Amino acid sequence: MDKPMNVCVLVGSLRKASFNPTLANALISLAPSSLKLEIIEIGQLPLYNEDVDIDPPASWTAFRQRVKGTDAVLFVTPEYNRSVPAALKNALDVGSRPYGSSGWDRKPGAIVSGSPSAIGGFGANHHLRQSLVFLNVPTMQQPEAYVGRIDKLFDEQRNIASEGTGKFLQGFMQAFAN
Repeated sequence: MDKPMNVCVLVGSLRKASFNPTLANALISLAPSSLKLEIIEIGQLPLYNEDVDIDPPASWTAFRQRVKGTDAVLFVTPEYNRSVPAALKNALDVGSRPYGSSGWDRKPGAIVSGSPSAIGGFGANHHLRQSLVFLNVPTMQQPEAYVGRIDKLFDEQRNIASEGTGKFLQGFMQAFAN
């Protein structure tokens, strides 16, 4: 049996009551056994500043090592002002430095955006894709995953309430594994 692909999961929302960590955990539970997924926290990362990178904080070094030690990356993000949250953009910046030793380079990626709005974080999803092109992260193109009405997606136990959405997300994770 092949070793499972080690996938880091980055969740763009830092809010404790956010639906996006719940969505990330649901995706992890729906993933095929060929993927081993782990959420990597990004809220503790100080804002990237190249001047500080001369003697980087321990949190930057640890984050970079964890990203480099993975085979792929799954992004789960809300949309803030038609873009990605600042914490997620900061994580991209921290992981891409120092220049020439990006932890993102050639790591397969996938994006799931979730929002209470009907368009499901479309703007954040595509804005993130722009950054990933530059960072050389080959990002899964199909199926796309814009989870609209995320505030209605889960029951009181934080399980996916819609069988159809559950099947779609399971199919998404299988496509990512493939």
